[in-house]
Amino acid sequence: MEITDVGLSTAILPLRALAHNPHHLTPSPSLPFQKNMVRAALLQSVLLLIYLQGSRVEILNQGGFRSDGRRQFELRDMSIDLSQQGQADGAAVVSHGLTQVMVSVFGPREAKMRSHTIHDRANINVEVNIAAFSTGERRKRSRGDKRILELAATIKSTFEPVVQTNLYPRSQIDIYVQVLQQDGGLLQACVNATTLALVNAGVPLLDFVCAVTGGVHSTSPLLDLTLLEENDLPNVTVAVMPKTGKVTLVTMETRLHVDRFEEIFRLAGDAGKVIHGEMKNAVRSRTSALVAAMGSGPRVGGGDTIDKAGDERMNEY
Repeated sequence: MEITDVGLSTAILPLRALAHNPHHLTPSPSLPFQKNMVRAALLQSVLLLIYLQGSRVEILNQGGFRSDGRRQFELRDMSIDLSQQGQADGAAVVSHGLTQVMVSVFGPREAKMRSHTIHDRANINVEVNIAAFSTGERRKRSRGDKRILELAATIKSTFEPVVQTNLYPRSQIDIYVQVLQQDGGLLQACVNATTLALVNAGVPLLDFVCAVTGGVHSTSPLLDLTLLEENDLPNVTVAVMPKTGKVTLVTMETRLHVDRFEEIFRLAGDAGKVIHGEMKNAVRSRTSALVAAMGSGPRVGGGDTIDKAGDERMNEY
């Protein structure tokens, strides 16, 4: 159980009531047991505060384990589903622990509005929707919500240098992000799901984009933070391109010492390679399933052959 402002306010409420009503501290002939009542209220408040402080969840215990049982550099379980979603050209559902995001990609296609057309490259349009049931606060966010707009702008700026938009002039690529569950690492999950959805849609990329969130507890760096860890620790999200070694995204909303930042940055690069391996395996499995669904009969124009060149191109990623 974590100490919150609400919990502390509830615990201190009897004390505040007594502070604002000093006449209650004065014995009255009509209330002979008033002193005992005051002492009981004070004792109850003190015991409640001690209970709340003692029941706080540890971010990292003495054994080196985090609140969910992982080690410092251990990543949460990652699940990937590249099944077809409606009429989308490509889709992906990615889960990092209890954080789940679904991304659908449409295009490249003709832009719906002429003002969105760029003559020498494709325009990337990103829309984010956060489900009201994805968090405990049950708050429905509108499209004009500041957090949603910032998240969409970050995703767009991350993929504009990666997608080969010059191959599709005067067209538009629509990316729709649906947040289904949130338990930390939201931007990380959105970036990884968008990468897989673009690959599934056949949109050419310079490289995979793999994101991971890192933080620091005291002097101990942590990777792939949960919501509890994100709220208590300074953290940073890094998106890397494993093949080229380039970085497409570095963002943080809290202060972080430069020495700790360099260490987390290096660890995030190593974690990106692990996530890249999971992505690569998922894409291969999806491709194998599609080939099997096409049947084993002879193909038009060349018979039933194995595309070894295609396998080699896949290995390059």
